[in-house]
Amino acid sequence: MIEEQVRDRLNWAGNYEYGARTMEHPTSLADLQRAVAGATRVSALGSRHSFNDIADSPGTLVSLDVLDPAVEIDEAALTVTVGAGARYGVLATHLQRRGFALHNLASLPHISVGGAIATATHGSGNRNGNLATAVVGLELVTASGDVITVAKGDDDFDGMVVGLGALGVVHRVTLRIEPTFDVRQDVFTDVPWDAVLADYDAATSSAYSVSLFTDWSGDSIVQAWLKSRTDSGSPAPSSFYGGTPADRPLHMVPGVAADHCTQQLGVPGPWSERLAHFRLAFTPSNGDELQTEYLVGRDHAVEAITAMRTLAPRISPLLQVAEVRSMAADDLWLSGNYRRDGIGLHFTWKPMQPEVEALLPELESALAPFAARPHWGKLFAADAAQLAPLYPRFDDFRALARRMDPEGKFRNAFLDRTVFGTSGS
Repeated sequence: MIEEQVRDRLNWAGNYEYGARTMEHPTSLADLQRAVAGATRVSALGSRHSFNDIADSPGTLVSLDVLDPAVEIDEAALTVTVGAGARYGVLATHLQRRGFALHNLASLPHISVGGAIATATHGSGNRNGNLATAVVGLELVTASGDVITVAKGDDDFDGMVVGLGALGVVHRVTLRIEPTFDVRQDVFTDVPWDAVLADYDAATSSAYSVSLFTDWSGDSIVQAWLKSRTDSGSPAPSSFYGGTPADRPLHMVPGVAADHCTQQLGVPGPWSERLAHFRLAFTPSNGDELQTEYLVGRDHAVEAITAMRTLAPRISPLLQVAEVRSMAADDLWLSGNYRRDGIGLHFTWKPMQPEVEALLPELESALAPFAARPHWGKLFAADAAQLAPLYPRFDDFRALARRMDPEGKFRNAFLDRTVFGTSGS
């Protein structure tokens, strides 16, 4: 019992312990409204896959994990409305059964819809926006406990989607969907960096989604994962910039069995079983890792990658694996891809938090010339003063949060540090 209580206060990786005094699991919208209205400070807790304190509160945490996701598909409008606490993998399975699809999935299908959207979490693909770009409607519980609904096109909607938990507790989300499609996944090893960097856009346009896995050392990308839609009209990838086609399933972390990874070797299957890197039925790891990610404009891809390769002697000893992916631009105020096509430089670290945190300012300094924006749910060092110039609508978001939550009920240490400034003003 004590062990379960301890686990209940930890994030997925076990590197952060929530400090909230109480935790509630509402079973209905009315329960959620009561919990929010009755709290002095409150935050929503998703699937706990953030590696920092973004989801914590000095007062109450509310988790939507036991609420009925109540999936509602509007076939005419091509939308799905779902509870924010639903896992993407569960939603994907439901949509696939009904003949529909989302445009993309993140690496893990285990993450919650609400949490992924609030932090601008993404999949991959030069023409694919992050997961939040599929949002066309939100239902939120405000600080007073009232329920409001907003839709794409409404005033400030683009500021509310990637809301960092600062505006209210998202109860339900409406997402754009499309007819289902099949995907094949092909893996290539030992891909020369020079060949890819000679035309980065062409390389990452080679498939619907391309992920490059590296330890930043050496002259070659360790693995390239290409996810190709079978309805694209393009031939299946038989080569990739001098890489060797894998002859067996591979895990991106060296020495780890591929049992938990989605099907490879070019075997076609539904999007719901290919776009994520890991299978919903398995826990991809025991959580013994940390994560950081920085997003830069795709026009700076080569320079940013070169900067990380230069820092390989500092990075590699702390690293399990790094991943480079591309995303399309969007109009969401606090998105890492606001008004710019981008790439994500993702670091999966060994569980060595003091050493990782000591390195982060050096990484951020190296990426500063490229206006690198950190992933909101992962480890980073920048504060509000450093982040504000990176987002043209940053002040607008702060004003929106103050209008929607004038008493600061949804404020926490993370928001004070990274959005409003350490003074909490």
